[in-house]
Amino acid sequence: TIHDDEQYFFEMLQAGASGYVPKRAAPEDLISAIYAANAGEIYLYPSLAKALVSDFLSRSREEKNMNSLNGLSPREQEVLELLAEGRSNEEIGDELVISKHTVARHRENIMHKLNLHNRSELVKYAIRKGIITP
Repeated sequence: TIHDDEQYFFEMLQAGASGYVPKRAAPEDLISAIYAANAGEIYLYPSLAKALVSDFLSRSREEKNMNSLNGLSPREQEVLELLAEGRSNEEIGDELVISKHTVARHRENIMHKLNLHNRSELVKYAIRKGIITP
C-alpha cells in the first residue's frame, strides 16, 4: 500500500488483510509478508510496528494517569488542585462556595482514595500527575 497511516492499517485488518507492507518496502520485506500470510500469521512492516507500539505505550500512560484521577469526583479534583497550590481550607471553601468543613471532608476522601497520608504527599502527587507545576 502507499499509505503509512495506522488508521488505514486497522481498516485493512478489519477488512481481512493479513499484513501490511508499504510500496517503499524492500522486496525481501514483501516476500517475508507473503510467507507470514501463507502461514496464517500477521505481518507488520517494522516501522509501522514501532509506531503502533509507541502509540500504544503513550495512550497507556495517558490512560493510567487519567484513571488514577477518575476515582475522584469533579469536586474532589478541584479541591485537590487548590490544596496542592497551598490554599487553606477556608480559602478553598470561599472560592468553591462550600464550607471549610466540606473542604476538609473532601480532603479526607481524596487522601483515602489516593492512599496519601499528608498534605506533602498530596502536593507531590499533584506535581507527578501534572495537576500543578512546581
